[in-house]
Amino acid sequence: MRMVDMIEKKRNGLNLTPEEIRFVIDGYIKDEIPDYQMSAFLMAVYFQGMTAEETAELTMAMAKSGDQIDLSKIHGVKVDKHSTGGVGDTTTLILAPLVAAAGVPVAKMSGRGLGHTGGTIDKLEAVPGFHVEVSEEQFIGLVNKNKLAVVGQSGNLAPADKKIYSLRDVTATVNSIPLIASSIMSKKIAAGADAIVLDVKVGSGAFMKEMKDAEALASTMVEIGEQVGRKTAAVISDMNQPLGYAVGNALEVKEAIDTLKGNGPADLYELCLVLGSKMVVLAGKVQTEAEARAMLEEAIENGKALEVFKTFLSAQGGDASVVDHPEKLPDAKYKIPVLSEADGFVEGIAADEIGTAAMLLGAGRAAKDSVIDLSVGIVLRKKIGNEVKKDEPIAIIHSNTEDAAVSARKVLKAFKISSRRPSAVPLIKG
Repeated sequence: MRMVDMIEKKRNGLNLTPEEIRFVIDGYIKDEIPDYQMSAFLMAVYFQGMTAEETAELTMAMAKSGDQIDLSKIHGVKVDKHSTGGVGDTTTLILAPLVAAAGVPVAKMSGRGLGHTGGTIDKLEAVPGFHVEVSEEQFIGLVNKNKLAVVGQSGNLAPADKKIYSLRDVTATVNSIPLIASSIMSKKIAAGADAIVLDVKVGSGAFMKEMKDAEALASTMVEIGEQVGRKTAAVISDMNQPLGYAVGNALEVKEAIDTLKGNGPADLYELCLVLGSKMVVLAGKVQTEAEARAMLEEAIENGKALEVFKTFLSAQGGDASVVDHPEKLPDAKYKIPVLSEADGFVEGIAADEIGTAAMLLGAGRAAKDSVIDLSVGIVLRKKIGNEVKKDEPIAIIHSNTEDAAVSARKVLKAFKISSRRPSAVPLIKG
């Protein structure tokens, strides 16, 4: 086989065989195919697309390019969850102990975040003493004992995806449904889950801005999962405003604790119940999502989910007393209110602007080597539909520098105030 033939075939809209796709991925990971030819191939895929079978084959070829985690020693159906990313997306910190409390093993590998705020690992490290570096044997032991462990993602998980993504980023081929879907699913499959629940965000703060694109991505990822033998389900959720109120690592941990206590924001609580119900059903614990939801609601009401969270933190070296004493979490020096400039109702909140404002404070990474400040961020005081008065706080900036003017301006810009109360926006889109 020759790479130039693969490029030509895909350029002309023809389908590649499984052998041809494996040839492309294997050759590129071994440095036998140069960047300029892979760039041409990616552009051909961008314009011509891929069939469901091609996309599934591409996913498996990337999943098999590095380590594949064997979770067979963990008892039960292992269910993983993936979010396509948003602002204030704290769901994993709540979902993992909540679903574990229902008896479903959650063996999760998470990464660190680029962009607005840290990833799940960064957020958990806001808990004093918590560590994510455990051996595979310890990881499996923790899940069998406590039904839950979260560790850092292996450096050699789907290396083909990492190498290809770097190329997509500089060749204007990121926004391709087959390439996005195979990138996400290759890592999930390599991480060893038996079933996968996907939270596909849509809106101003999401990668997918339009519903049709979110639907296409969700459908493609579910098709991939089913094709390669993984039970897979997807939810499309709104990201036209931040999820919950908190944006920032320690701030989001506090909000997760509140939610596990039954006192969290309504939208964050609801999304966790929707995603968690699907996870419990895919694990085979119950037949219907209504039954699963009832189990999860009970786990919050009777405190079981909170106890699982405490056990999980303690088992990985964390100070579980932060659950009862959240003041032990990193705390920013300054709390600066952002005041509304008009009376009215919140019509919109540009989630991406809020995210950028948080990153400028130090809550996220602008580059891979950026150091995150776990204490800083933004806590919203108003959400879409809320009434607001002039000079009333619409958000509180948590900063370690007295001057947070740039972030404050971005927060003000993000809020759209109108004279009429807007219609309610559904959280679950599909």
